[in-house]
Amino acid sequence: MTAATRDRWSDFATPGAGRGLLDVVQYRYLLRLLVRKGILTRYHGSVLGWTWSYVKPAAQFLTFYLVMGVFLDLNRGIDNFAVYLFSGIVVVNLFSEAFGNATRSIVDNAPLVKKIYLPRELFPLAAVFVAFVHFLPQLVILMGAAVLTGWSPTILQLAGGLVAIVIILALSTGLGLLFGAVNVSFRDAQNVVELILLFATWTSPVLYSWTMVRDATPDWLFQLYMLNPITAAVELFHDAFWLSTTSGPISRPENLALLGVIGLVLSLTTLLIGQLVFRKLEGRFAQDL
Repeated sequence: MTAATRDRWSDFATPGAGRGLLDVVQYRYLLRLLVRKGILTRYHGSVLGWTWSYVKPAAQFLTFYLVMGVFLDLNRGIDNFAVYLFSGIVVVNLFSEAFGNATRSIVDNAPLVKKIYLPRELFPLAAVFVAFVHFLPQLVILMGAAVLTGWSPTILQLAGGLVAIVIILALSTGLGLLFGAVNVSFRDAQNVVELILLFATWTSPVLYSWTMVRDATPDWLFQLYMLNPITAAVELFHDAFWLSTTSGPISRPENLALLGVIGLVLSLTTLLIGQLVFRKLEGRFAQDL
């Protein structure tokens, strides 16, 4: 084979082979199209349209507030319980929508996956971006409620809130890649994801205080509970949006900054594992779909 021939062959890539998430940068125009499609079709044919982005979390908040705060009296010892509750709900909602949609993204886009080649990671990543866009109206409402109740955060607290968002986005993307790949061959993965999302709401301090877990569980179990990245993200959001609206002594988790770093590392590790599993299985997507 001559040098010229070798040079011509070097311009070609193995079909279906890519660099994973790194290819998203090269195909970012397709990512924008997928995100735009997801946003525009979200409430297509709906009378209220984007108003549902406000109605749904508002209804969820009122239900939890009445049941958990009023009927079960879990708001005892938690000043300004409404902001505390909603700041946790928006975090879990972001995780639930991003993770759930990313898991179904490959199956939902089966016609494209089977007909043309493009980085398959675009679909889960686009689903996560769409979830983030729908999270923004909830964040605006939370900020408005916090302002009305005396919100005065520090720069570090706001930085912690940004870290919380990164934790949730990285964790949901990693899990979405992993379960999205498995879901192509085994649709049971969607049911497993529903169970995970159910536990996510109840195994993080959204509807109750973390001190209740500390007082009711052995120390080793409590430490394991606090290492949950979602718990770290929820507490960072509490610190950013709720803490400065309260009065009197407030009990906050010790080493919250360290918990945030650990949560970020665990989320990024999950993202790496999800990408590796996704690349291992993506060669069978077209066949299994």
